[in-house]
Amino acid sequence: MLRRAMATAPKITVRPARREDVAAIVALLADDGLGAGREVVSDPPAPAYLEAFDRIAANPRALLAVAEDAEGRAVGTLQLSFIAGLSNQGAELALVSAVRIASSLRGQGLGEILMQWAMDEARARGCRQMELLSHASRTDAHRFYERLGFVSSHIGMKRAL
Repeated sequence: MLRRAMATAPKITVRPARREDVAAIVALLADDGLGAGREVVSDPPAPAYLEAFDRIAANPRALLAVAEDAEGRAVGTLQLSFIAGLSNQGAELALVSAVRIASSLRGQGLGEILMQWAMDEARARGCRQMELLSHASRTDAHRFYERLGFVSSHIGMKRAL
């Protein structure tokens, strides 16, 4: 069923984000109930976002990606972090976070294309496992990730510092 959705999805190109993409990426992050309450959308973006982008871009173990449509508009984003570890016989791990598709385009297969790109990128970098974080309230996202083969196997916790 997912392959059929991909066949009818609008064409997108996924690529590493550039600094000029930051305003559009922040708008995507704010394009839902949780993000709307924590992101500040402006053009140009607030300096904190540009500084964060610069840190991500300078880190060879981090990758911020953007999906753009045929007209060059940002319609999706995600961030990959590559983590070295001793567990699982020294397996390299990819952590995917901040996955977003423009709300007006959800349900058309773009999320699967974006996530397949992320999995391919992780494999190309030698990762044997991918993990993701998704807010407990995002039940639609959880069903989507399960359709892609992700298993809810852990309990995540966080604490403000």
